[in-house]
Amino acid sequence: MNPATMADMSTATAPVTRLIAPRAALASCVRAFLVRDTTRCAPLPPAQRLNRFPATPMCSISWTIAGELEAAAPGLSLADVRMPPALFGGPLSTPLVSYNPGPVHAFMVMFYPAALHALTGVAMAPMLDQFRPFDEVFDTDWQALSRAVLAASDDDARVALVEAFLAPRWQTARKSGDHPAGAIADWVRRLGVQAASSGLASGARNVERRIKAWAGQPMRTLRRMRRAEQSFLDAREVMLQGKASWSDIAAQGGYADQAHLCREVREITGLTPTELARASRDDESYWVYRIWS
Repeated sequence: MNPATMADMSTATAPVTRLIAPRAALASCVRAFLVRDTTRCAPLPPAQRLNRFPATPMCSISWTIAGELEAAAPGLSLADVRMPPALFGGPLSTPLVSYNPGPVHAFMVMFYPAALHALTGVAMAPMLDQFRPFDEVFDTDWQALSRAVLAASDDDARVALVEAFLAPRWQTARKSGDHPAGAIADWVRRLGVQAASSGLASGARNVERRIKAWAGQPMRTLRRMRRAEQSFLDAREVMLQGKASWSDIAAQGGYADQAHLCREVREITGLTPTELARASRDDESYWVYRIWS
C-alpha cells in the first residue's frame, strides 16, 4: 500500500477485526469466531476490500450482516460471484480471495470439519473447495439459527446465539463419539487414531476414507497444513517485525530445508514467506493473518 494511503487510514477509525475463542465446552467443535466490520471506518480503496484466506482444513459458516460479499474469481458474471447473506464453505485446498464492493459487516464461525460432520451428517469430502447457500446444506433448526444470527443486535449476541444452539447438540454428539478438545495439531493427530479405531475394518484405505468423509481432505494434507500453520503462529511476531530467519523457522518447524518451507507456504497462502510477512504487516486485505493466533 502507498505510505500516504496508510498514513491517511491510520488517522481514521480502523476496520473492526476480531477473533473470538469459543467457550471451553465447544473448543473441540468451533475453532474460532471471526468478525470483520468496515462500515464505521474510512472507505477502503478497492485493493483493500479484498479478503485473502489461506488453504485450511476448517469449514465455515459466514453471515454478511451488512454490505455485500463477492467471490473474486475472474471471468465470472456478477450473478455468479455475488454471495448470499448466509453461506457454508467447505475445507479449502488452495488460497481463497473474496471481495466486498463497499463497506461490509461479516460474522464467521470456523468449525473443525469432523465436528460439523458429527453434528449434521454432512460428508466433508464433496464439500472440498465448495461454497453453498446455507439453506441447501442445513435443516430447519439450523436455518432458524441463521435467521436469528442475521437479526441479532451485535456480534456478542451472535456468539451467544451460536454457542447456545451448539452446546447441547455438541454434548450429545460427543457422547456417541470421540471428539477431544484441543488445537489443530491435537485434532489432526487424534483424527487419525479415531479413524483407525472406528469399526472392524481398519485397513489403510478404510482409514483414509473415514478421514476424508470427516475432514474433506487426506491425512497427508491435514498434517502439511497443521505444520505450516504452527510454523506461522510460532514465528508470527518476528515475521511482523521483519526479523524472521526462514532457515531457523524451517528447522524448528520440521521442514527439510528453507526451500521446503517456502514451497509449502506458497501452496497454502499463494505467497513466499517473505511476501507473506510483508503483506501481513502492510496490506489490509491480509487482515486474517494478523489476527489469527
